[in-house]
Amino acid sequence: MEAVAKLNNCPTSPRKMRLVVDLIRGERVEKALYILKYSNKEVAQRVEKLLLSAIKNWEAKNEGQRPEDNELFVKTVFVDGGRQLKRLRPAPQGRGYRIRKRSNHVTLVVDSKNLETQN
Repeated sequence: MEAVAKLNNCPTSPRKMRLVVDLIRGERVEKALYILKYSNKEVAQRVEKLLLSAIKNWEAKNEGQRPEDNELFVKTVFVDGGRQLKRLRPAPQGRGYRIRKRSNHVTLVVDSKNLETQN
């Protein structure tokens, strides 16, 4: 049984978020948490919080079962572009340069490898 957690409108560019997300794709949950905790990237804290939320969602779906016993792993995780805030920066000779402040949406799916829970 899989569980999903989503993070919408995270104020970071999708490219920066994908660098962190690619590190944990397909990993066991314990190892993914370890990677995120000791990563130097700022967005790793947000992804770590999202992973913990996905684990709690899995526990809510599968009452009475422990995540350690079922070998949870990060099944899929992907980053989509969110809305862009458009700002103007003053430029020489009366012009204005456009600044795009990007955001993203992250979707994380956690599943168990234990076959007994899926039957």
